[in-house]
Amino acid sequence: MDTVSVVITTFNRRHFLKDATLSVLSQDYPAKEVIIIDDGSTDGSREEVEGLPVKYIWKENSGISSARNEGIRVAKGRYISFLDVDDLWKKKKLSTQIMLMEEKGYRISYTDEIWLKNGKRINQKLRHRKYSGYIFPFCLPLCIISPSSVVIEKEVFNEVGLFDETLPVCEDYDMWLRISARYPILFVDKPLIIKRGGHEDQLSKKYEAMDRFRVKSIVNILKKGILDEEMKKEAVRELLKKCEILANGARKRNLIKEAEYFSRLPLIIDRD
Repeated sequence: MDTVSVVITTFNRRHFLKDATLSVLSQDYPAKEVIIIDDGSTDGSREEVEGLPVKYIWKENSGISSARNEGIRVAKGRYISFLDVDDLWKKKKLSTQIMLMEEKGYRISYTDEIWLKNGKRINQKLRHRKYSGYIFPFCLPLCIISPSSVVIEKEVFNEVGLFDETLPVCEDYDMWLRISARYPILFVDKPLIIKRGGHEDQLSKKYEAMDRFRVKSIVNILKKGILDEEMKKEAVRELLKKCEILANGARKRNLIKEAEYFSRLPLIIDRD
């Protein structure tokens, strides 16, 4: 049986932690280890999982990328799977993904999701549609891969690098761009995770104009020189779209220098 290290990341989410952890421990494909990375909680989170067979690591608060990276560094399994503490796994998540990855020869897979907002199920929009194979173009508009749904060979991180700790949000978008530019990704068309949203401390509610972080990621991957010509065209096309939206938004707020920056950025990158 191949080994999976599960990395659960949390920060002051004690009320979610036990349910998330139990959804991992109840899998029919047992994990080699369950690692909880506590990114500086002060709410007594550790007490919530006392007695459970997990490795609990508390660290100074440094953000979600830092927490995931710590989990990657200490993980001993061939595969790594992430779980954000406000999400849950369905019972056959790991066994389904591992079986299909081995059968089809993929190094990374992700699954469909059930979305809950304030406890009520909501539908995904068409733009959240998911794909298999070389999906780089589909990863450019927005993040279609939930970290909580991923199973990935640890060796992949040695090749693409860790999560970008300079990004307060969209760090997952950045990672999937780097991975999808290099590898095919398997989509498992089954809702094997439950995403629980609507709470006030969600990172997506903390930052406005999140495309500015996605723009940074697109610029970075264009500069790396790893994209083929078709990927580069797709990336520049998406960069133009996002920069136009950001520039228009800045003008409306009378942020002239910011508007000029986003207007000029695609021209600078295209010249390079």
